Parts: sequence; C-alpha cells; structure tokens
Amino acid sequence: MMAFSTLSPTQRYAAGALLALALRQAQIHQTQPLDDDDPDAGSRDRCSSASASSSTSSSEGDGDSCHLWTHESRGLLRPVFRFLDIDPKAWPGLEETAASSIIKHHVGAYLRIIFEEDDEKSSERFEKELALAKAVDAMVMSLEASLTSAEESKEKDHKHERDSHKRSNSGTLYSASFGATRKPFDTSETKNSKGSFREEDSLVQFENVYDDKTMLEDNSVKYQQKVAVLYELLSACVADTPQDNKKTSRVRKGYDARHRVALRLLATWLDVKWIKMVAMEIMVACSAMAAAKADEQSQESQSEKSKWARWKRGGIIGAAALTGGALLAITGAAGAGLSGSKMARRTGSVEEFEFKPIGDNHNQGRLAVGILVTGFAFEKEDFIKPWEGLEDNLERYVLQWESKYIIAVSTAIQDWITSSVTMGLMKQGAMLTVLSTLVSALAWPATLLAATDFIDSKWTMAIDRSDKAGKLLAEVLSKGLQGNRPVTLIGFSLGARVIFRCLRKLAESGDNEGLVERVVLLGAPVSVKGEQWEIARKIVAGRFVNVYSTNDWILGVTFRARYVCLSFWRFSSMLSRNLQFLSCSLLTQGLAGIQAVDVPGIENVDVTDFIDGHSSYLSGVQQILEQLELDTYYPVFSCIPISSR
Repeated sequence: MMAFSTLSPTQRYAAGALLALALRQAQIHQTQPLDDDDPDAGSRDRCSSASASSSTSSSEGDGDSCHLWTHESRGLLRPVFRFLDIDPKAWPGLEETAASSIIKHHVGAYLRIIFEEDDEKSSERFEKELALAKAVDAMVMSLEASLTSAEESKEKDHKHERDSHKRSNSGTLYSASFGATRKPFDTSETKNSKGSFREEDSLVQFENVYDDKTMLEDNSVKYQQKVAVLYELLSACVADTPQDNKKTSRVRKGYDARHRVALRLLATWLDVKWIKMVAMEIMVACSAMAAAKADEQSQESQSEKSKWARWKRGGIIGAAALTGGALLAITGAAGAGLSGSKMARRTGSVEEFEFKPIGDNHNQGRLAVGILVTGFAFEKEDFIKPWEGLEDNLERYVLQWESKYIIAVSTAIQDWITSSVTMGLMKQGAMLTVLSTLVSALAWPATLLAATDFIDSKWTMAIDRSDKAGKLLAEVLSKGLQGNRPVTLIGFSLGARVIFRCLRKLAESGDNEGLVERVVLLGAPVSVKGEQWEIARKIVAGRFVNVYSTNDWILGVTFRARYVCLSFWRFSSMLSRNLQFLSCSLLTQGLAGIQAVDVPGIENVDVTDFIDGHSSYLSGVQQILEQLELDTYYPVFSCIPISSR
C-alpha cells in the first residue's frame, strides 16, 4: 500500500478497474488488427469479450479462462489491487467486468468517478497533486531538451549513410536494373499518407471508448488528476508487492511488458502524451532508488552537477511520498545487467555474443530497455553505427554477435553483386525472374544458380549462427539480465532472424509472456509459412512490426538459393520429379523480408519505395523507425491490407 495517496478509496477502485480494462483490450489487440477506420471495431471487441465472458463464468479453476491477462492466475491485477488498497471482496468483480464487458460501457463511468469525486479533495491532497504534475512537466522539459540536443548528432548519421553508399553500390545497380528511381524518405508525405496515424486518429479511438468527450476537457485540474491516476497505477505495477497466494502470483517480478502496454493504452484514453509516462517512470525509479541510497549509503555525497541532484531539486524525491519509497522489483534501472555481458563461451557453438551500451540513457532510471541487432555489416562499426543518434527514451544496447560471419557473408554478397556475372544477369532482367518465379527454383537461370553457389556456404553458416544467437538471446531475457524491465527488440537482415528465433525459443520455454513489449523486424530472412508466427506474436505484448521491400532481390536470391543448393546436395540421387516437389515446397513458403506476413496482430509495412536494396537498411533503419512512431499505441505508417495487393 502506498504511504500516501492523493486518490480516495473510490478513485483507487476506479483506477484499478481502468487498468484491468486496458489489460484486456491490449490482449485482444494482440491477435486482432488495429484498424483506425474500422466501423466494426466495437462489435469486434464485443465478440472477443463475449468469448471471454463465457470462459470467466466457468469455475475458478477452469483452464479456459486462464489465458486471459486479467485472470487471477496471471498475477497482473491482484498485486495492483493490493497496492491500491482496494477491498479484496471487489477483486473478482473487477476481473470479471474487464473480461466480459463491452469497454465503452465502463470506461466513461470509471473516469466520471475519478473526476467527479475530486471536488471533495482536501487542500493537502490538491497541493500534492499539483506538485506531482509540476515535477512531471519539469522532467518532460528535461527529456525534450535532451532529444533536441540529439539532433546535432544527425549530421554524423548522414555521414555514415554516405559512407555506406560508397561501400555499397547495390542501390545504384538495383535501381538501374529495374529502371526505377527510389524516392528519398519524406517524413511529411509518409505520415500523411493513407493508413498512417495522425493526431485526429487518436480522437476516433477516443470516441470508441466513451461518448462524453467533455469529460477530459483540457484544464489544469483534470490534468493533475490524470497524472495522479497514471502515477499511482505505474507505482503499483513496478512495486514489489507481497503475495498472499503463490498460485496467483506472477512467475517473475518486475515491470511486466503487459502492464506497460496497458498503461500506454490507458494514457491514450486519457489523452496524455507518452513522454509524460516516461517522465513518471523515471521519477518512480529514481525516487525509490534515492530512498534506498539514503538508507544504505547516507555517508556518500553526490555531485551537484549530477542528474541525480537535478532530479532531487526538481521535486522527484517529494513525489516519492506517493510511493512511500516502495521497493521496486526492478534490478537494472540504476545500470548493470546487460552491460558488458559476454555469454558466448558458455554455449560453445557461438563465438561472439556481447551487449554494448549505446546512447545517453544509461544509469538514468529508465524502466524500459531496447536491444538493437544488426544483421548485415561490412565492418564491426556497422553493428553500432546504424543505431547512433536514435531518438527514444529507452536504455539501449547493441548486440554484437558473430561479427566474423556476418561481415564475411555481407562482403561475399557485395562482391557477388558487383561481379560481371551478376551485373550481366541484372541487365538481362534475371532478378525480376527470381522475384516473380516463386514456384520453382528450377526455373531460375542456370548462370544464376551457379553464381549463388559463391555465397551459399557463408550464408548457410550465418543462418545457423543467427538461430543459435536467437536462442542465447532468449536465455538472457528469461533470466532477467535486462533488469526485469520490458524489452523492445529491433533488428534488420539476419539480426531480425535472431530476434524471431528468440521469440520462438521464449514461446517454447513457457512462462515468458511479459518480457517483450515491442518488436520490429526489417528485411527478415524468415519464411512466412511454417515458422509459427502466431506463437511468436503472443510473446510480444505490444506492437509487432514486419518491415519488408518487395524488390529486395538480394535477400530473395540468397535465402532461396540456400534451399536450392541444399536440395540438390541432399537429394541428388532422387528422381527429377521428387526434386521438383521438394523445391516447390521450400520455395513457396514466402519470405517476411520481401512480403507481408498474413497473421492477425502483425503490422506489415511496405518500404519498397524507400529502400534501394538490402544493404540500405544499414543507413535507412532510423528513418523507418522514426516514421513507425513506436511510442504510439496504435499502428503508424502506411499499412496496405494484404487482400488489396
């Protein structure tokens, strides 16, 4: 229980109910497309909720309802209810309402409770809410100033982009071979294109939640109330609350990714910008850590120039009164865990696997982690350069893995592209044949099959290493080396495959939901069929984005050629018709890096107009991420439905 709360018991009850509703909606959105313009969105939620209702109405031990995030066995709600000091007799009702009710019928009612009861608030509570809101605003100003200063590093990124193009002529060759000119990134054009997320889109989602739009009028008093609600819910989610019943407690403690996704949705409902939630996360983490430091190391003094001192002066320690200096179930907010971790020697099959800190957000009380994975590189610096200057509020790490193999295969591909044989094939339009002929590799030009043998061994080795690195990454996350904090995974080329294999391994191991918040795969060499995308999707609590280019023939040739060569090698003694059947079965599975993945809950983003070739991800990944706007709850970018392609 919080030492001091600005909310009344009834308001805390309503806040807990809103979190429960947000949790359920976030789980529904995991497997159902988020279409801003879908008029049947409400009925879709109704169907899902009705199904959940029938499950919830069964006996308490019925396994049919155990899959719900709101079910008591998941341990996501009851620790929050306990922290908010909600009457235990009300817990089952709150869980059942979240699982079985139409969201629009309840969100407005609970918000009305929070805002209308505030008229009876004492002057002391009002002053504390005001102080909290001011502290949040001060932190936001500090964060925004940091992001602004980060713009100065953009010139360095542009230089890297130019260097990348100098090293790789694939973009020029690629465009020339297809007789096309690739468009440069145009942020304004892309953000305003059909299917992209705009400010007015949030209002549409807003209206789907409740009818009374005047309830959240932008005035200072209601803003303070919104901040107080979100702050207390966040504190409840990250606090190390004692558990009464082991059967209803979570497998692992910490800041659950499902909690963060629910808070992101709730902030959207309340029309509170996510950067304010990030500010609250920092305040909660730093106030608790500062309280712990004061108790354990009161003799140590800190520099007035340090950020810790500035945060204290900004009123953050005062805000700790709301959490009572609650013990956090977070171990990495003050730094440690992933930094400098070297695990390769423990596996034997992986030679290099190391996390390297990047950015200025380390040791700054961040309650979320970003792991960035490069999968196409010409030198070791390419594992870090694509991510330098990336503007977000995550504590970021670059995973440097098997660089010897990645550089070898990337260089081999580059040499192959610039060879006279490949250039001749490109002029003949052979690459168009590769992308259009998905039925059988035997229809490929014989010269092309011979040419791909040049890189096949290196590519096969890199694929094998990426699969093993993915399993190792899953081990790192499941053991909580990220400090029990939600993780965002972003990777391109073979790095995307590392992430996908990680998700698969986490799913196979069990009890790993709540570790990964968001995933972005760019140019992923992963088959569309036969890879259990649905299972991988359920491991990701929030957005799962597949970025692809339909003209990425480099990826198509290298990935498909691998299976062709393996087929010939393994089954050379078979009859021709058997070989033909094998090739068809392997090559018609599709590839995520060059086409959409038809799995509900996965966002498919076509960047064909912005990517010259596979190596373009080295220089273009940041611009793509900026346009995805991952901090928004709803999908951003132009997502064209598969059926319309």
